[in-house]
Amino acid sequence: MMDSQEKALNQGTQEVANVENVAEIKNVDTPAEQPVANTKVYKTKQEVVERLKQIAQSDDNPDKDEIDLLKTVFYKLHVAEREARLKEYIEGGGDPTTYQIVPDEDEETFKEQMAVVREKRAKVFLEQEAEKQANLEKKLAIIERIKAMATSPDEANKSYNEFKELQQEWKDIKAVPAEKASELWRNYQLYVEQYYDLLKLNSEAREYDFKKNLEIKTKLCEAAEKLADEEDVISAFHQLQELHQQYRETGPVAKELREQIWTRFKAASTVINKRHQQHFEDLRAGEEENLARKTALCEKVEEIGKLENKGAADWEKHSKEIIEIQNEWKTIGFAPQKMNVKIFERFRAACDDFFGRKTEFFKQLKAAYADNIERKKALVEKAKSLAESTEWKSTSDKLIALQKEWKTVGQVPKKLGDQLWNEFLGACNKFFEARKAANAGTRGEERANLDKKRELIAQLKGLGADATKDQVQAIVDEYNKVGHVPFKEKDTLYAEYHEALDVIYRQLNISSKRRRLDDFKSNIKNMAKRGEEALGSERSRLMRRFDQLKQEIQTYENNLGFLNASSKKGNSLIDEMNRKVQKLRDDLELVRQKIKAIDAEK
Repeated sequence: MMDSQEKALNQGTQEVANVENVAEIKNVDTPAEQPVANTKVYKTKQEVVERLKQIAQSDDNPDKDEIDLLKTVFYKLHVAEREARLKEYIEGGGDPTTYQIVPDEDEETFKEQMAVVREKRAKVFLEQEAEKQANLEKKLAIIERIKAMATSPDEANKSYNEFKELQQEWKDIKAVPAEKASELWRNYQLYVEQYYDLLKLNSEAREYDFKKNLEIKTKLCEAAEKLADEEDVISAFHQLQELHQQYRETGPVAKELREQIWTRFKAASTVINKRHQQHFEDLRAGEEENLARKTALCEKVEEIGKLENKGAADWEKHSKEIIEIQNEWKTIGFAPQKMNVKIFERFRAACDDFFGRKTEFFKQLKAAYADNIERKKALVEKAKSLAESTEWKSTSDKLIALQKEWKTVGQVPKKLGDQLWNEFLGACNKFFEARKAANAGTRGEERANLDKKRELIAQLKGLGADATKDQVQAIVDEYNKVGHVPFKEKDTLYAEYHEALDVIYRQLNISSKRRRLDDFKSNIKNMAKRGEEALGSERSRLMRRFDQLKQEIQTYENNLGFLNASSKKGNSLIDEMNRKVQKLRDDLELVRQKIKAIDAEK
């Protein structure tokens, strides 16, 4: 019987320990506070700090649940304030990459007071442990005295009054070290029952004790049975532990009723224990579900972290997605205690990695912006320096080159970029509008040149079969002297002119080679107008072409030496190569004549 009672009472003690362990679980990453009975609602950090100061200055032992609540509420308010300040900074046009968190005096005060409270609790804990050890020694001494009384009936009868005093003294002594409580109670109960079994002389007193103990234990059974109707499972369990303690401290009942009364008390305890156990199984099931949801959120952030961010828009888009995930995270309750910190560290690491890389990107982007701004400012200054120029052709080329370079420069912040572009465009437009105004009379001249060239083309077309080469050349020379025509008419006029020349040259039986040389000689005169440098450049180009043709002719002639003309196919290949060699020689001769023409002009 003692073993069954001891086992059940030990189970109750162990479940108290389990509840205490569960109470230690903290959701380190979610600022949602646990419900605490009869607690004040704190609306500001200052209120929390003031309450903490009161606790730190009080002589009372700080309540752990209240301290945990104050800590949770303070940092919930602290994080909310910090996020609000950051949001206000960004909405005011601030750069999030340069935002700095300002030290908070309330937080420093809070930490200082928490340090005082922790030190105070540590001191109280040591004092309580010392008191428990002293209580253990006192109870061991009581057990030894009762043990001595229970050695014989004579001793038991003589010391009955002393025995009752020891029982009361035992009840007055409170907590002992938890690891010693079960064994201590077992030994105490063992020797108390041995004492009563030996007690003979004062049977009436013994029966009276048995009766009073039965009344007490019956009431304890009734109280335990009523706990089944208690809605608060945790409260019911704690009340049961108090009933167990009272049951331990109550002496034995008559031997024939001991098992019966214990069975009733144990049955009532089992109901409460099962409800308590089911309650925490449900909590654990919910925590497992929370763990699964948080794991899924970790995976989402990690997947976003793997995506390529091609520009600022991608970084902002993915940032919003992660912030939404973070908000969802805050709505999820605790994960199992052994995984709660680990899953949060995984989530925080994924978020920190993303936002760390984002910060580095915008840091580099800012540096690139600074470089691009300087480059565009330099282009603006160059364009402004050319805006007043009247060197229409060279300045046009320079401005067009600047515009092309502008396109190669990367982005800058939009507001400044628009300002620089307007300055740059204004300088360019200023020049081109001036050029347009200056060249307004040139258009009339170009139209007149167009009419002259069309008239000369008509003369070419009007030459009959008896026309001479000199007549044709005179018209060609006159045509080449006429200046520019409108750009849009240039290609059409060129095609019409050369078509007319081809017709007349065929009538005169002038070879294509000869025509090409004549055209080149006409072009030399225009080239000479541009100066010696233009003629020199063209001569150098022709000399390179001359050397290239000579090398190709030599290669073909060497290859001809290896061919065998005995077969029909070989004969055909030799003929084809000979035609190519002849064509190259003709081209070589034309290039030689062109070089002679340039030398004659020079």
